[in-house]
Amino acid sequence: MASCRLPGVRLHYERAGSGPALLCLSGSGSDLRRPPGPFAWPGAASFDLAAYDHRGLGRSRAENPDAQPAMADFAADALGLADHLGWESFLLVGVSFGGMVAQEVAIRAPGRVRALVLACTSSGGAGGASAPLHEISELPPPERLARLVELADRRAAGDPDLYARLATLFETLASGPPDPRVRDGLRRQLEARRHHDTFVRLGAIAAPTLVAAGRHDDLAPLANSRALADAVPGARLEVFEGGHGFLFDDPRAWPTIAEFLLGQAASSSRSTSSPSQTSAKLVDSGESPTRTTSGAR
Repeated sequence: MASCRLPGVRLHYERAGSGPALLCLSGSGSDLRRPPGPFAWPGAASFDLAAYDHRGLGRSRAENPDAQPAMADFAADALGLADHLGWESFLLVGVSFGGMVAQEVAIRAPGRVRALVLACTSSGGAGGASAPLHEISELPPPERLARLVELADRRAAGDPDLYARLATLFETLASGPPDPRVRDGLRRQLEARRHHDTFVRLGAIAAPTLVAAGRHDDLAPLANSRALADAVPGARLEVFEGGHGFLFDDPRAWPTIAEFLLGQAASSSRSTSSPSQTSAKLVDSGESPTRTTSGAR
C-alpha cells in the first residue's frame, strides 16, 4: 500500500509482481479494497503491475474535492503515477472507464505506451458512448440495480442464476458508497465520463492495440468496440463470451490479454530505442501534467 502526491491529488496505489511494467486502470466506482482486483487476474504476477484508485474514489483524495475533473485530469493522474514509479514507458490496460482514460493517455503520450488493451469500453462521439451511468446512478436503488444488471449482460433477463449473480456483484455499487467524500467523487467521475469523446483523435494512438469486448455487453456494446478497433491504427479486436464482466466469465480472456502484452513487451525490448519510443512529450493534450518523482512508493 502506497501513495504519491500529484498535481491536485494524493493518489493511492498498489504494486506487485515482476516483469514488464504494466499500469492497470479500473472502471467507474472502483476501489482496490473491493474484489476482484487487478492483482487477482490470472497471470498478473508475470508483470510489474501497478494499479490505483481514481481521484475521489477508494483512498485517493483530490486536493479540492469540489473541483470537477475532466478526462484530461484522469489521464494526467495515470501519467503522473508512471513518472513517480520511474516508468519512461509501460504497458497499459484500461477496463471500462479505465479504458476511456487509457485512450486519453495513449493519445497524449504516444511514445510512452508500449502496448495498449482497451477492454469493455467506448470512444464516445461517432464511435458510440457507453451506457449513461450518470443518469442510471440517479434512479431509485431497486430500479438502478435492475438496470445495471440488464446492461451488464443482456442474457440476464432470461437467466435467473445469471441475474442473481450480477445483482449480488452490483449491489454494493448500486447502494452507493457510505463515505460522502467517495459518493461525491463517484458523481464527479461519472460527470467527466459523460463528456468522454476521443473518436476523432484515435488515429494518434501509436501503440499496438488489442480491443477486447464481451459479446453480450450492453454497458459498452460490441458495436462500440468494433468502432474503436476500426479507428485505432492496426488495432485487433477480440470478442469474448460474456457481458461487461467477460474478463472473469471467459477463461480465454486474461490469457489472451497476457499473451498479447508479453509478446509486445518482448518485441519492443528487442527493438533499438528511438526518439518516438522514449519521448515523454505530450501531444494534442491541451494540458500538460506536471511530472513528479516525489512521494512514498
